[in-house]
Amino acid sequence: MKRYGNLYPQIITFENLLNAARKAQRGKRFREPVLRFNNNLEGELLRLQAELSSQTYQPGSYVNFEIYEPKRRLISAAPYRDRVVHHALCNIIVPIFERTFIATSYANRCGYGSHRALRQFIRYARSSRYILQCDLCKYFPNIDIAILKQLIRRKLKCPDTLWLIDTILDNLSGAATPIEYFPGDTLLTPLERPKGLPIGNLTSQFFANVYLNGFDRFVKETLKVKQYLRYVDDFALFDNSREFLAQCRTHIEAYLTELRLKLHPVKTQLFRTCHGASFVGFRVLPDRVRVRNHNLHTGRQRLRRLISAYRSGQCSEFEAKQCLQSWNAHLAHGDTWRLRQQIFTQLDLPNPLN
Repeated sequence: MKRYGNLYPQIITFENLLNAARKAQRGKRFREPVLRFNNNLEGELLRLQAELSSQTYQPGSYVNFEIYEPKRRLISAAPYRDRVVHHALCNIIVPIFERTFIATSYANRCGYGSHRALRQFIRYARSSRYILQCDLCKYFPNIDIAILKQLIRRKLKCPDTLWLIDTILDNLSGAATPIEYFPGDTLLTPLERPKGLPIGNLTSQFFANVYLNGFDRFVKETLKVKQYLRYVDDFALFDNSREFLAQCRTHIEAYLTELRLKLHPVKTQLFRTCHGASFVGFRVLPDRVRVRNHNLHTGRQRLRRLISAYRSGQCSEFEAKQCLQSWNAHLAHGDTWRLRQQIFTQLDLPNPLN
C-alpha cells in the first residue's frame, strides 16, 4: 500500500489556510467568533500558520451541548480557529483516502449524501428477498483512538502531518464514554484506551469513514456481498439467501470486535425486504417510499417555527422560500406528492410547488 509523505508544507500554506477559513465560515459568517476572527483575518491566519509551522499549536476546549433529533446526542463544538485547522488538514488528506473508499459508502463525502444512499437502498431492497440491517452501538463515542491512529499511518508517513492529526485526536471533548469489554481485556483495559470522536468536528466525520473503510472492504471482498451500503454507522447487506446473511452477521461481529465495536442488539435485524425497511428518514416498501412519522413530525415543528419567524419579520420571504424549497426537495425523494400538496397549499408562505 502506498504511503504519502511531505504533506505538511501544503497544509500550512497561507492559501490553504485562507481557503479553509472560507469553508469553515459557510453558513456562520455572522456569528460572533467568526466575525471576531475575520476582523483581523490576515493576522489570525498568519498567527495560526506560525503556530503550525513551529508545532506550538494547541487546540482549544470544546463546548458541549445536547440535541434531541431524533435521539439524545452530545455535540462537541470546537473553537472557530480550530475548525479552520480541521478544514486545512482535510483539504490535503481527504483526497488521499477518498480514492480508497468503496462506491457505496455515502456519508460525509462530496457528491454522495443521504439521498443518493436512499436511491441505492431502494434499488437493492427491490431486487433482493432479504436484508441484514445493522447499526453500531454508540459509534462515535466508541471509536478507539489507538486503532484509528494505526489505520491513518497505513496511508500517511509525513511525521509533521501525523503530529497534527495526533494533536487533534488527543484533544478529547471531555464527554463521558461508554465502558465496553472485549475478549482479552482486563478490568482496567477500557479505562486505559482513550476513545471517542467529538460529534461536530469535520475531522471526526472524515475519520469515522477511515475507521470503517477496512470493514467495508471486508464485507465486499472477503464476505463477497454484492449488495452492500453504509451511511455513517448504519449499514445494510442484501441477498436472496437468508442463511448467507446470517453467516455474514457472525463474521461481521467477529471483525467489529477487532475494532472494539459492537452491533446494536435491537436495531440489527435480518428480515424480508417485503416487510419494508427504514433508512435515512424514509420507510422503503416494495411499492412506495414514505417519510417516517418521526421525521415528518420534526419537519412540521420546524415549519411552524419558520411560519412564526416569517410573520414576525425575523426572516425574509426569500429565506422562507429557500427553506421550503429545501424541505420540498427532501420530501420529493419519497412518494409524497399528496403529502406535499396538503402541507404547502395551506401555508401563508410562498408555495415551493409552484
